Amino acid sequence: MPPRIQSRSVSNTLLPYLTANSSSSSTLPSLPSLSSTSSQCLSRQFSATAAPQGQTKLRRQMFEWLNNEGAGFKHHLPGETNYLTRLKQRGPEGSEKPRPFPNNPSFFSEPVLSEELRNEVYNRVVEQKKSVRIVSVELGIDMKRIAAVVRLVELEKRQRAQGKPLALPYARAIHEMVPTTPLAEQGERQTYHEPINDLPAHPLTGSQIFYPVPESRSFNRVEAGRVFSGAPAMEHSEAAAISHPSDLAEKILEDPNSIGWVGKGANARQILQPADVRIPHPHMVALERDRLAHPNERLAVADLQSKRLERQDAIEQARRERVQARREKKLTVVSPEDSRFDYRIKDTIYTTETTGTDGRGSKAVGRRYGVPHRDRTRGEVKIPTRVEA
Repeated sequence: MPPRIQSRSVSNTLLPYLTANSSSSSTLPSLPSLSSTSSQCLSRQFSATAAPQGQTKLRRQMFEWLNNEGAGFKHHLPGETNYLTRLKQRGPEGSEKPRPFPNNPSFFSEPVLSEELRNEVYNRVVEQKKSVRIVSVELGIDMKRIAAVVRLVELEKRQRAQGKPLALPYARAIHEMVPTTPLAEQGERQTYHEPINDLPAHPLTGSQIFYPVPESRSFNRVEAGRVFSGAPAMEHSEAAAISHPSDLAEKILEDPNSIGWVGKGANARQILQPADVRIPHPHMVALERDRLAHPNERLAVADLQSKRLERQDAIEQARRERVQARREKKLTVVSPEDSRFDYRIKDTIYTTETTGTDGRGSKAVGRRYGVPHRDRTRGEVKIPTRVEA
């Protein structure tokens, strides 16, 4: 006798077999093949929706676009970007910035240094012995990027000398598909690769301070930096000697110790200087001031700028030599005969100023290795309790 079928487990596949007079408690007609598979059919439901035949609308439109407009993107043209937005570009070639994402017009791809420009940077810094500051101004490349280029080229030369292979095909393919900054021809002006005088945001300038100033007092960026640093106001005679904030750049270049400090111990910090001093190339402010003061004397302004750069480089070189001589004076190098290593011995002074009251001063020698860390001490606070603004 076939099993009884409950009303809640009747599937759509069994409806044709039920008559109008049958109920949920009636029995089914004699179906020889149903008795063996009834338990499987009643345990799951089947969808009555027909399976899609062929391609969907979006898939069909995708292949139509790939066969028509998108066929040009299968192989890129050497020297040009392979971005989708070039189909919508209007105007002359190169009039718009390359935007790889059509739905994000605010993003555009930055150019990279060409192989010729990269080698020129290395040639001027290493072989011609020019300073990084001068090369940055001449080629329009940030000083940090110039230092990175010199290190990478040195690494490539070392790998070539060791016989290690380089990924040159990959590098050539990348240079063909992304925008690059080429090296200018002889006698032409070099195109700037990036802004070289951008000023990073200083953490002290993130706070808002209401500082009342009397109308009879002159308040400039030098005074604003002292307010942000929590330093006292300058003397009237000292403030009167500063005609423009850029005048401090040459003074600080000659004597970096002229920058005052506020705070004590580990909380001590230098007084915040104006933007004319903290930018990577403060001499460019003086150059612009000379151009405004003498608009018809281009050669004289250029000669004054070159002398200013040479003077700054000479001062920096002399300072580096003094620091190196002072370091070598305090250092004793011991080279054993049968050893591959040289031992550098340095005299240390253990005072309260160097080691601190707890022996963990920032100027102490071996402070990370000579004293056990307290991160596993019971009851020690391991999360930051404040944020330095």
